[in-house]
Amino acid sequence: MTLRISLAQITSSMDPEANLAVIDKQVAAAMDAGSRLVVFPEAAMQRFGGPLTHVAQPLDGPWADAVRECAARAGVTVVAGMFTPSDDGRVRNTLLVTGGGVDTHYDKIHLYDAFGFAESDTVAPGTEPLVVTVDGVGVGIATCYDIRFPGLFQTLADRGADLTVVAASWGSGPGKVDQWTLLARARALDSTTFIAACDQADPAASGEEVHGTTPLGVGHSIVVSPTGAVLGQLDSGPGMLTVDIDTDVVAQVRKALPVLANRQF
Repeated sequence: MTLRISLAQITSSMDPEANLAVIDKQVAAAMDAGSRLVVFPEAAMQRFGGPLTHVAQPLDGPWADAVRECAARAGVTVVAGMFTPSDDGRVRNTLLVTGGGVDTHYDKIHLYDAFGFAESDTVAPGTEPLVVTVDGVGVGIATCYDIRFPGLFQTLADRGADLTVVAASWGSGPGKVDQWTLLARARALDSTTFIAACDQADPAASGEEVHGTTPLGVGHSIVVSPTGAVLGQLDSGPGMLTVDIDTDVVAQVRKALPVLANRQF
């Protein structure tokens, strides 16, 4: 079975309405390319770097509904990062997954308390892994810092994922681009699934000055096969990556390399 996917590497602004217009344009472009699944980065609703509680909306709020309408018009499944309210006064870092018969969400489990940034100060963690079905293909859902935790990706594979998408706003710094691409390839090998990791574009690539430890993205969105081979990759600037995923490869690789069956822990 083949599933065509597009990763929309964008630079989100602080304006949720402006970001909706970008999402609408990119979904239309992905539809024109024949894609059935369109993945946007984490924090597509609003970039990190400002207060989040005032921008957070429920999953039945106007921002999420606008993304639903966009997905419905195009007849595709869209994954897009937003922020939803939490009961404890923080927010949740949420991926809305909607369109193509799917309407659900994933709350980021592993919060980015690293490299001088403390996401848990303002964000409450999720608890439940998520696998959805897109055109008959099991698709796992993960967010940014999740990619450093192999167990989540193996759990998603156990629950039927042939492909796991990772929406990110990756923090910059020495070696961070190499870590991003290495981790995507490692998680593909750990779980013998396709990995499609979509990052925010590097704001510096669009001429913006970036300061501090706020994770705003480094670009380099990437699609990796279950053998760790890179099937496509962008550079640091805005762009779209479209790749055909042949899910028959997953069964072939798992037969030859049964790491999920052979693991002891």
